[in-house]
Amino acid sequence: MSEQAKEQIRIDASVERCFATLVDFSSYPEWAGDLKEVTVVETDADNRAVVVEFRAAAMGRSTTYQLRYDYSAAPHRLGWELVEGDLPRELDGAYVLTAADGDEATDVVYELAIDLVYPIPGFVKRRAEGRIIKTALSELKARVEGSPRPSDDD
Repeated sequence: MSEQAKEQIRIDASVERCFATLVDFSSYPEWAGDLKEVTVVETDADNRAVVVEFRAAAMGRSTTYQLRYDYSAAPHRLGWELVEGDLPRELDGAYVLTAADGDEATDVVYELAIDLVYPIPGFVKRRAEGRIIKTALSELKARVEGSPRPSDDD
């Protein structure tokens, strides 16, 4: 059964700038600490990445998975769903971007639903989800605002 989690952060940049960072998949390993490799597998007619393969560090091992992205509400929402993966059975989510402070900032909500092939205790899964979301949002904020990547202690 999948667990769903959601968290929000404010980034001092426009919706468009935040969205552009989110869809620049090839740069993810530069700023997303757990991602080791990213490959665009399929693009659409507008040359946007539709299916992207990720290799990431997860729970003490390496995992590979592919996500299919949905641009139908761009640039205010970037959704995805799992195509296939060796560890996740479900890894669906979205970034929801809302202009704040008269378009000088963006409220970013990260929504995530995870289910793994291997059963793990609920509290461990919730802690992992919380770490994934917190890390994703803090690293996105650092990248967009031009700060160094936050450490795990932050």
